[in-house]
Amino acid sequence: MTGRLAFVESPVQLLNVLEWAHARGRGPAPAPAPAPAPSAEAGRAPGPDAAAAPAPASGSDTGPGAASDPASGPGTASASGTASASGTASVPASGSVPASGSGPEAGQGRGAVSAASDDLAIVVLSPNDPMSRGQLRRMAQLARDEGFAVHWQEARAGRGALVRTLRELGGPLRAAERVIVGDPFSRYVQLLLTLFGPRHVTVVDDGTATMEFAAQLAGGERLVRWHRKGDLGPRELLLAPVTSLARRRLAPGPHRTVEIFTSLPVQAPPGTEVTENAYAWTRSRFGPPALTGGADLVGTSLVETGVVDAEHYLRVVGQLARTHGATRYFAHRRETPEKLHRVAVETGLQVVRPELPLELIARRGPVGATVVSFPSTVVHTLPLALAGTGVKVAVCEIAPEWLKATASPRAHGFLAGVVGTASGADRLTPRGGSAADRLEFG
Repeated sequence: MTGRLAFVESPVQLLNVLEWAHARGRGPAPAPAPAPAPSAEAGRAPGPDAAAAPAPASGSDTGPGAASDPASGPGTASASGTASASGTASVPASGSVPASGSGPEAGQGRGAVSAASDDLAIVVLSPNDPMSRGQLRRMAQLARDEGFAVHWQEARAGRGALVRTLRELGGPLRAAERVIVGDPFSRYVQLLLTLFGPRHVTVVDDGTATMEFAAQLAGGERLVRWHRKGDLGPRELLLAPVTSLARRRLAPGPHRTVEIFTSLPVQAPPGTEVTENAYAWTRSRFGPPALTGGADLVGTSLVETGVVDAEHYLRVVGQLARTHGATRYFAHRRETPEKLHRVAVETGLQVVRPELPLELIARRGPVGATVVSFPSTVVHTLPLALAGTGVKVAVCEIAPEWLKATASPRAHGFLAGVVGTASGADRLTPRGGSAADRLEFG
């Protein structure tokens, strides 16, 4: 039997590939890492021990948190912003974000990708976003520590990158018995699938988009991200044949099986196998975490994607911080430095750029006794990753008046579905005359 080949473009995708491999019995899990010592400062996030941080591969560029400007305002616990044991880097209140290098991992992205035997080869189709690259480097090192081969592919590195990537990956794709993908909406993945149709496909989570993918697959709809407008633009029209063929390659058929490996509540499309992701690898590998006395807030990129109004969002973040005694704000990797600067200055929260997916950050600890999030994947995944730790996860609903006028008509319904299906999280419901004025447990 030929091998298994995974394509990942985000840190969460890579984490869930490791979870899939663990669920399939790929290798024993190492002994759990020791929990960090509790902080001496009551009610605030303890300072981490830098020695426990996962080191980047030898010769790799420094990731986010390598350097930053001195703090110039409230909300910053570390002026340097250096990487910590919990896998986080503080963002200075000046709004500057530590830069990531742009080069590939040392020794990666070169040579042949091997998918031989019943083993798993992981290909990182590196994004351009510096924060995503930094998190991916650290996740790639964790995967190597687990014994997996990781190939770092500079798939978007200027002119000629696409042709070079297709040339290097064509052979392994043709030989692979199973292909694992993290983002079926990715134009890059769709193009690869149109050229090389695998016999077995596994889709792992890359956020709540898995719910939309399953629904679109079951309904025979074209693949489109939930926050996109309904109309096809010139680019979408040009790529429509690629998307259409990729959708067929992602659907089960007489010569193809499709598995969805997910922690989200999805209905299995006809002929598709849905396998539960219970975050067993994460729980066996890390924690349990030390708990702080306060709460942590989880940020979202809903402002950046044009769904939620920035002023409403900042007002609600401040309200949540005051109500729940939050001290830290874990930023989404796509949040802009300008918005994070406002969060730090206007709310007094310590803004933290996680250097690993939040499921690992929380499991490693320290973490707040309560974690409050807006509608996102973590309201489904954190209750699983933190099972048995005593941490309470709460999700804040998005009121219709918070949405921008230009938001997709599907946006509110989709976000409401994310909240309504989060069975492991408490619900915070906007009540009263103004949705931004009062937030209570529902």
